[in-house]
Amino acid sequence: MNIRISANRHLRKELLTRLDEAVRKSQVRLTKRIMVIMDVLDGISFEDAAERFGLDLRTVSDYVFQFILRRMDSLVYRRPSGRPSKLTKSQRKELCDLIDAGPEAAGYQCGCWTTALIQRMIDEHFGIEYNIHYVAELLKTLKYSYQKARFVSDHLDQVAEKQATWMNEEWPAILRQAQEKGAMILFGDEASFAQWGSLSYTWSRQGKQPTVKTSGKRCAYKVMGLIDYFSGAFFFKTMEKGRFNSATYTIGLLTKRTLPRCESG
Repeated sequence: MNIRISANRHLRKELLTRLDEAVRKSQVRLTKRIMVIMDVLDGISFEDAAERFGLDLRTVSDYVFQFILRRMDSLVYRRPSGRPSKLTKSQRKELCDLIDAGPEAAGYQCGCWTTALIQRMIDEHFGIEYNIHYVAELLKTLKYSYQKARFVSDHLDQVAEKQATWMNEEWPAILRQAQEKGAMILFGDEASFAQWGSLSYTWSRQGKQPTVKTSGKRCAYKVMGLIDYFSGAFFFKTMEKGRFNSATYTIGLLTKRTLPRCESG
């Protein structure tokens, strides 16, 4: 539907003020209504506005025509008398299933639930607009808590699978071959310690960037080491100069004669 409407600067300012108030009060339905009207004022079609906010075309049309007729007075939702409607027992179970499935499964482009997002989801799925503080209490009643999430990754699952394969198949063969030949099995690693310091935050006058003293020498202290699986013997080498790369690592650690050795107790 291509209907062009316009608003003067004063009316747009009133809309922005009312939108800010609705956002601060977590009035999800009113926030969406005002944003639909502002989109149409900016030239967006009714169809595009409906698709963007997940509304049907009739609802968008009603928002716009009510605004044309009543202006700011149309942006008021009358609260029904008595206690607000509650989620039924089956709706509560459905709500828990939606939360457990995660925001992406519910159609949102994020990985974590916030109280405001769950408030929006309840309004969109069940047509019930709760106060954001009530939503938090409701979630506690349903045995949910606000806690730090942890990352999961398909890539990490693949790594774990490869590690299990290596431990069950490759490692026994390496161990058996080393025992037959009387060889060592060495596990090694390396580290580099920067000698020029690191920058951090500090209090300073506004408009004047603080400075921190440094030697200005971009050098590092390199440490390489190996531990024998059977005996616990420890081999290490340090470097203060030169490049730290695969060549120096191989020469430094695999040339046994040049390495100080520390036998395990």
